[in-house]
Amino acid sequence: MKKKTFYITTPIYYPSDKLHIGHSYCTVATDVMARYKRMRGFDVMFLTGTDEHGLKIEQKAAAAGVTPQEYVDKVVSGIKELWQLMNISNDRFIRTTDDYHIESIQKIFKALYDKGEIYKGSYKGKYCTPCESFWTETQLVDGKCPDCGREVQDAEEEAYFFRLSKYADRLMHYYYEENPTFIEPESRLNEMVNNFIKPGLEDLCVSRTSFTWGIPVTFDPKHIVYVWVDALSNYITALGYGNEKYHDFEKYWPADVHFVGKEITRFHTIIWPAMLMALDLPLPKKVFGHGWLLLEGGKMSKSKGNVVDPVILCERYGVDAIRYFLLREFPFGSDGVFSNEALINRINSDLANDLGNLVSRTLSMAEQYFGQIIPQDRRFESPDEQLIAMLDEVRENYASLMETFTFQSALAEIFKVIARANKYIDETTPWVLGKNPAESDRLAAVIYNLCETIRICASLLAPFMPNTCVKIFNQLGCLEYEHGYDKAIYYANTSYCIHKKENLFPRIDAKKELALLAAEEEKHRAEAAGKLEKEAKKAGGEAAKAPEEPKPEGIVTIDHFMEVKLVVARVTACEPVPKADKLLRLELDDGSGKPRQVVSGIHAWYEPEDLIGRKIVVVANLKPAKLRGVVSEGMILAADVGEDAKVLFIDDAVPVGSRIR
Repeated sequence: MKKKTFYITTPIYYPSDKLHIGHSYCTVATDVMARYKRMRGFDVMFLTGTDEHGLKIEQKAAAAGVTPQEYVDKVVSGIKELWQLMNISNDRFIRTTDDYHIESIQKIFKALYDKGEIYKGSYKGKYCTPCESFWTETQLVDGKCPDCGREVQDAEEEAYFFRLSKYADRLMHYYYEENPTFIEPESRLNEMVNNFIKPGLEDLCVSRTSFTWGIPVTFDPKHIVYVWVDALSNYITALGYGNEKYHDFEKYWPADVHFVGKEITRFHTIIWPAMLMALDLPLPKKVFGHGWLLLEGGKMSKSKGNVVDPVILCERYGVDAIRYFLLREFPFGSDGVFSNEALINRINSDLANDLGNLVSRTLSMAEQYFGQIIPQDRRFESPDEQLIAMLDEVRENYASLMETFTFQSALAEIFKVIARANKYIDETTPWVLGKNPAESDRLAAVIYNLCETIRICASLLAPFMPNTCVKIFNQLGCLEYEHGYDKAIYYANTSYCIHKKENLFPRIDAKKELALLAAEEEKHRAEAAGKLEKEAKKAGGEAAKAPEEPKPEGIVTIDHFMEVKLVVARVTACEPVPKADKLLRLELDDGSGKPRQVVSGIHAWYEPEDLIGRKIVVVANLKPAKLRGVVSEGMILAADVGEDAKVLFIDDAVPVGSRIR
């Protein structure tokens, strides 16, 4: 029977430098989903790759004294090594410098031009070189790039434009009428509609003349095809669209899901669908914009040097431990704060204490009491029932969560069973049974139940921790046909031949490891962070030396200002306060992991639906107060404009939890 297909992609990563743990987060999630679908019998195409053109690459190559191609070749080699280290099972790896991709992009650009979807014009705006983005004056934040916070320059150049504006109504119809689950999580849909579609779409600049590192427009070679057409089209060029390299387009397109970081959701849910509509091609079935892994202080950034190197972590703790941690610790659709403490605690608690301990105790007892072979003469009793019931339920619970990319909860379901099995050992006391020959059949049943638990849980864990699960199956003496999704049910395997090896996850000395990790991270970020630190120290020294001036009345010092904690938060829910016409109760996600409730007197100017999904600024360290009996844990920032109040909304590129300074 012909297998069902499943096409899943990561974004293609920009090789300006080596990747950090945030990139690994997305790629591991994609790999887990691809492995899960293969386990379910699907014909999977898993695509990842690199987006290699642009001014930033051209400049970095020049600074390094090499050609752009030489520069990206070196970085991409490191990216491929990283994915190999992390056991990423991608079926295809695309580079935008690949000949077949270049061929396809030139054909796509020409086709859009011939259809009148691309036209020639002139672009004026504020240009951010690191982000390779033009911005309008109103989009800037304090006169700087809203994405990265760097300086921008006035720029004007002849350019080709894609008629993005004509697709606003069609996109809205598609979102709400034809495919309401196209964008997930739902909060991303609200962002796209409220922040971009409703305010109006502008035609999109899709060529450049200010640099040469890119794909030339065939009919106007001084123009380089810009990132939107070049990079986004990789999802179809990698299948053979517009080239003869591959012949999989009809088989796998449309994609089942694009996994992307939330900062590029807009490109994948507005620009990419509009381009496909213009080409008369089907749209992907789903775009899932996952959250960021943050460090204290904000989003990880290669240029800032505040990154976590996945290579260091994998070398110290094993690839599977890192893969598990990334998807167990953080909800996939939300932001999460990475810390070494959380990593080590998760490894010790879940992998060493729970899973590792269960495997070690079970197999040790099996060998001690029965040698290698568990006897078939087994006596089952009532204490077995609860564990068996959980084993009967876990596969379906797990599958329903995996299908919605709720990886954290899927893993939690498995570890509920593991925790129950550890408790089952204490309840059944096999060490007592082993002292009485008359209880041999009962002991055999207990050990068998534990082996079945390990086998079933390992089968479901295999997409997350493939190497570890192979080790488990080998220690259980399970052949390949004795595990997998279809076999992840109780009594699917009736015999075991035990071959106990070393412990899977030895406990970590947390204090010692934290110190070592801190030293390693400091070493790897020194070059980038050192410069910033010196500048900060210099500024601080100069401030300390400056004579104290008399403070005019009403003026505060910088120290006083810094006492006010201003934090970016997202409005997750909003409703009127009963019997209070002016008050709204807002629920906020401020990145702390706990919801924050704020009451604000802005109902005269805003309805709840105007605020839900938007990012605002909240005073996070204001003393809580009760307004009409409702506790308010802060205050949101708004400006007085005549008799109106205008809430200060924050660009979606700024992550939740960011400190305003």
